[in-house]
Amino acid sequence: MLDTINEFFERMSGRSPSDQDHEMTLELAVAALMCEVMRADGDMKEIEQQTLREMLKRRFDLEESAVETLVGMARQQVEDSVDHYQFVRLIRDEYDYPQRVALIGRLWRMAYADGALDPLEEARVRKLAELLYVDHADFIMQKLEVQESLGMA
Repeated sequence: MLDTINEFFERMSGRSPSDQDHEMTLELAVAALMCEVMRADGDMKEIEQQTLREMLKRRFDLEESAVETLVGMARQQVEDSVDHYQFVRLIRDEYDYPQRVALIGRLWRMAYADGALDPLEEARVRKLAELLYVDHADFIMQKLEVQESLGMA
């Protein structure tokens, strides 16, 4: 994982390496969880991939090339990982509760990116919310807010 992160740092400029290591690790963890939701149903549609890129670009204020690199790294990490623990643990350690709740909202947005919620995507978001210690009430509230913002409520 560190080699992958270092590869990304070599492509970015403007921040000190130590800041990049820490920040990119969080960026990679978030991107990996989003990839997990996107691939939960076994069908990664183009609209889902575009939504992923747009959300990462906005959330982390990245340029297009950095987003593409981050998405590629996240996909590779997800494929190489046996579980989500390394990503979840880092996010739990670094994000406060409101940030974790907001992340669940973004995961819901990923799940709904193609206009439909697959039961496998819902199960993945539910499991990640549990692992991130997000209360069930906040998990549901984020789902409802995303549905409402998409005109599904």
